[in-house]
Amino acid sequence: MEGRNTIDNLLRTTMELGATDLHLCAGSKPLVRVNSRLTPVAGTEKLRPDDINLMIGEYLDEESRIKLFTNKVIDFSYSIPKLGRFRCNIYKQRGTYAIAIRALPIDIPEFSTLGLPDVIIELTKKSKGLVLVAGATGSGKSTTLASMIDIINNKYHYHVITIEDPLEYLHSHNKSMITQREIGEDATDFSTALRSSLREDPDVIMVGEMRDLETISIALSAAETGHLVLSTLHTIGAVKSIDRILDSFPTNQQNQARSQLATVLEGVVSQQLIPRKDGKGLVAASEVMIATPAVRNLIRENKNYQINNLIQSGEMDGMRSLERNLAQLCNDGIITEEAARIKAQDIQLFNRYLAMG
Repeated sequence: MEGRNTIDNLLRTTMELGATDLHLCAGSKPLVRVNSRLTPVAGTEKLRPDDINLMIGEYLDEESRIKLFTNKVIDFSYSIPKLGRFRCNIYKQRGTYAIAIRALPIDIPEFSTLGLPDVIIELTKKSKGLVLVAGATGSGKSTTLASMIDIINNKYHYHVITIEDPLEYLHSHNKSMITQREIGEDATDFSTALRSSLREDPDVIMVGEMRDLETISIALSAAETGHLVLSTLHTIGAVKSIDRILDSFPTNQQNQARSQLATVLEGVVSQQLIPRKDGKGLVAASEVMIATPAVRNLIRENKNYQINNLIQSGEMDGMRSLERNLAQLCNDGIITEEAARIKAQDIQLFNRYLAMG
């Protein structure tokens, strides 16, 4: 089995099937994820540890192999001409390596195709502040951010800096100049890259993920000092996103962080991808919280648990709850009721919206 040729051929099959992911693990046939379900690739055999090692040996240079051996995991991006770009993760499991590869579209999707509310476009008009896109892994956060940056790129004469691990979408300069930094290749870590970006005259900074206290702290300061900061969190729901940020600070710094977050936060978009009822791909369901004066006051007063009430009643401000959106998708025949119930955070609220038609 030839390493590079094998993966390239499997990736071609992945794209032909319209799959989002390819999984390679010893003892299993290659698996692809189509419409959220893992399926074996037809005509393939179970992979052996030696097959995986051969693939890894052909993909990684010496420095990357050392990093993988030391850290037991490595992320990188990979391109195949005329086919696409891919985000790769190699990790250790049960003493052998496994590979997870996510297909990245070459073209940045038009915002109108994402199924997200237009109020998110309003967030791209902000000249400063913090905008968060939240969701689990594989929920489309990177695509939403890329689409938002594309809107900015087509409208404003800005310097946009993206800090990612790895680079997912490649942006061309349009009205804006977009410089993209990849962790590992162009910078050592998020916090270092974010700190240095403030000396590079940015108007907009996109941080791929706010992983640690230092990155969160710098991002809040950047948003406070006149930059529009876009970032993601691995949380579900606006309230949990706010809690995650504040909980990252030591107890003696939380009052200050709460005040700072209340000042700079502009909005939180929390999204999930759900299989369509007709089996033709996935659709986004989202919750949107806009930082109105009432929301800011609740954050300052440490009453985050009351924010959900404002989201339910804040339709005039552009807000919407996940449950309302799920019920709407059900009533429109786009997703099944079963799929919606799995994703709903508040079943009683979902039932109420569903009954309202």
